[in-house]
Amino acid sequence: MQATVSDVIKIIEKIAPSMLAEKWDNPGLQVGKIDWPVKTAWVALDPTLDVIAAACRSKVDILITHHPLIINPLKCIDFGSVAGNLIRMAAVNRLSIFSAHTNLDCAKDGLNDLLASRLGLKNIRALRGADSSGKCKFVVYVPTQYETKILEALFETSVGIIGSYTSCSFRSSGKGTFRPGSPAKPFTGERGKVSDVDEVKIEAVAVKQDLPGIIAHIRNSHPYETMAYDVYPLYEYDNSDGLGRVGELDEKMSLFLFARKIKERLALKSIRIAGNPELLVTHAAVCTGSGSSLMKEFIKSEAQVYITGDMRYHDARDAETEGRGLIDIGHFASEHIIVKALAKKLRAMIRKAGYEVLVRACGFERDPFHIL
Repeated sequence: MQATVSDVIKIIEKIAPSMLAEKWDNPGLQVGKIDWPVKTAWVALDPTLDVIAAACRSKVDILITHHPLIINPLKCIDFGSVAGNLIRMAAVNRLSIFSAHTNLDCAKDGLNDLLASRLGLKNIRALRGADSSGKCKFVVYVPTQYETKILEALFETSVGIIGSYTSCSFRSSGKGTFRPGSPAKPFTGERGKVSDVDEVKIEAVAVKQDLPGIIAHIRNSHPYETMAYDVYPLYEYDNSDGLGRVGELDEKMSLFLFARKIKERLALKSIRIAGNPELLVTHAAVCTGSGSSLMKEFIKSEAQVYITGDMRYHDARDAETEGRGLIDIGHFASEHIIVKALAKKLRAMIRKAGYEVLVRACGFERDPFHIL
């Protein structure tokens, strides 16, 4: 079965729901068109010139990267600029570029879980829970004979995603009452008279920023002149989603021995360590990419050591002051592990969905830093 960019995006959304992304982030479709056909997909860490050029030469239809091509809003698309040139190259070659960034970091079985697992941690939980302030409950009321039609329309939108599950909803039956006014053109009932109708209440989780599109799409299928719906803010706690992870080691060991074990497991040429090498470690915190923003959460946790990348001088001093340890494995090393893992997962899910798409991991990316 032929897949489109939209079909591939829906599958990625199951792996890394966009609602888990940080507010400042810009995951999602960066360049392209959702109805373009997809026969070949690549997974890479960065949308660099080398990666995009190679994807174009190889006739790739969609490039899925961890880091977005566009983070800050562009005031113009100048083909002479770096970003403009990459956008031009992708557009000319009909290459769609899609990013799963902090949503992939936060998601259960995402990048942070992968790193924690590679390091042998057990009983893993999020270091900082996912921000659910953007979530809401969308509720719509429909006459019973339109229940199936509205439900189908609802699931054509981004509504109903909970963790790794889609099309999640709850329905209950009841009676609605109304009195049409003189200018009304009611679907049922008479002007000036109170009527009641058998209705179904359909409710599902939605993302607040998607509401205008959701409401417009449902209204196109709804029979009522004035569609009745409610929106409620949601606040939830789920320690399986969020940035970073905290877990237990299989056995107690010194900071030095644990660092050496990490270096071997990840096949790293070098790592940076801060703290007392003899510090005994039973619990560890991890954060892929740049982990400075989670230093406070690390200090508040039970972890004795924090494994991440891009740590600053003062982060190391703070860890020393608190009697903790830091292991800086580098930004690239902490995140590049996702490329093959995501390609494998995506390949299996696309095949299960019945689509014929060749999914490959980009194999030539290298750490931009060299060690002398």
